[in-house]
Amino acid sequence: MKPETPIDPVDVVAVAAHPDDLEITCGGTLALLVKQGYRVAMLDLTDGEPTPRGSPEIRAQEAEAARQVLGVHLRLCVGLPNRVLMDCPENRFALATWFRRLRPQIVITMAGRTPAASPDHYQAQLLTEAARFYSQLTKWDDRFAGTAPYRVPHLVYAPVPADAEIRHWHSTFIVDISETFEQKLEAVRCYYSQFDEQRYERLRHFLTCYNGHLGTRCGFRFGEMFALPHPLGTSNLVQTVLGGQASFAPVTITPPASPHG
Repeated sequence: MKPETPIDPVDVVAVAAHPDDLEITCGGTLALLVKQGYRVAMLDLTDGEPTPRGSPEIRAQEAEAARQVLGVHLRLCVGLPNRVLMDCPENRFALATWFRRLRPQIVITMAGRTPAASPDHYQAQLLTEAARFYSQLTKWDDRFAGTAPYRVPHLVYAPVPADAEIRHWHSTFIVDISETFEQKLEAVRCYYSQFDEQRYERLRHFLTCYNGHLGTRCGFRFGEMFALPHPLGTSNLVQTVLGGQASFAPVTITPPASPHG
């Protein structure tokens, strides 16, 4: 789909370097957002090729199959080059144009450095942060295909578990993906070119353990962690502490009867 094609705004846009990155990192949450009635889009900055195992056609088919499994409304490939993805002005313009077209309330980006894997992952984080800022700039519309400026209200990080650094985020939270964890695994399984039976089994084991660990810390069966570039604000301490989904009635205390009647 070309950036100038008319498109309805979405609630959430998730951005990562390659097809399968978002499924592995936050696929359960994306599926859950759809179930909750939000309109969600996935943006792959590259098509993931070349790789030793795939082709552009195969990767596109796998990405579409995974989108259908998650139920996500829209999936787009920005068309930036794999393996040499960089946070540079031209790439910022390309991604910011999509932010202007999609006009999301929230942008989620995969975050962290993966020196044992693709450096594209960290560049995607830097690129998303910069494009979010570029999206709001005025008097530069010619660099964004004539689209109108738009300020993305919220940025959320989806940290990679294999980050080279120990991050001290301003705030983190865990999303309960117990009801969508199997969807997440099914979406990852769509990438047959990247994960043969042996590689998929290792990944399935890792995700089960990792998402199980995150969820258990909050009383869920499975969870995915997110971080914010600022403290987490709330106007309801109780709902925040209880995970935003539980409630209880105030306790009524009956005073003891007077010993004097």
